[in-house]
Amino acid sequence: MLVFSASDKGGTGRSVTSCNMAYQLSMDGLKVAYLDFDFGSPTVGAIFEISRIDRGIAGDTGLHSYLLGDNGSAARLSVRSETDRPELRHSRHPSGRLVLFPGDAGGAEFASVDAAMVRRCTQLLATCEQEFDVTLVDLSAGRSIALTLVLHATAMPQLDRSTVRWLVFHRWTRQHLVAANGLVHGPHGLLETGVACGHARERLVDSVRYVRTAVPELNEAVGLRPAQAAWLQEQNDTLSRAAVRYQLGTTRMLGTTPVEPMLQWREQVILDVDVADRIANERTVSAFRDLAARLSNQAVWERLEGQ
Repeated sequence: MLVFSASDKGGTGRSVTSCNMAYQLSMDGLKVAYLDFDFGSPTVGAIFEISRIDRGIAGDTGLHSYLLGDNGSAARLSVRSETDRPELRHSRHPSGRLVLFPGDAGGAEFASVDAAMVRRCTQLLATCEQEFDVTLVDLSAGRSIALTLVLHATAMPQLDRSTVRWLVFHRWTRQHLVAANGLVHGPHGLLETGVACGHARERLVDSVRYVRTAVPELNEAVGLRPAQAAWLQEQNDTLSRAAVRYQLGTTRMLGTTPVEPMLQWREQVILDVDVADRIANERTVSAFRDLAARLSNQAVWERLEGQ
């Protein structure tokens, strides 16, 4: 399964949520690859707490150099072997793996996509498809070259039979709803670009689901004045109606994540020990587990598709 994490705006929690989903999938016993396609800001290493690649890997061995043809294969690192965090290093499922393909330190967004780059990208994704149960590809925000590149690659015959899923992340605000709708349905968005690359529009539509991040809990009105609590409820109702209007309603939503104070201060993988130490909230970990389970459950995915 190939899973592409996209967002129209930065700050949606796309990368940290995707990393936590990847971790949960590996804890379920799956072999998981994580590809850092945020070429201008390859900081996934920091989320997995691998300090030596917290801004990408040195030596022109990362994904950026691979796609340019500067090296014959992209570097790959076992997250649990390389992480600086002992608790992450020792948390593992007997058959699960979590492998990071980092971007290059000092890499930048590509100016354009050419046939050679598409060929290398296709080969990389096909190799990951054969070796891993789930491959998560973290894309740059917006209508990026990374988005165009993987749309070209997944339209190639080598990947035509692959299970491809798109997760579009957005915060629970009016601006983010508008942006997420534009990324998928707007000019030069996912659907328009995908069709131009050779995808069937309906098949592409059926492969898209949405993830709402940092959604406030309305039943936690402690400390709020009555007027504030009433205003928040009114705004939530307004956003729910807007989500339907922008085609981001619950029938297309894979799941949500709550506001998590720990992640507001430090983007990282949340472990059970963080919950046990009362640093992180259990409902946040439960949200990541639910997202991972729904992503890998074909019946759940199809049920959302049919609603």
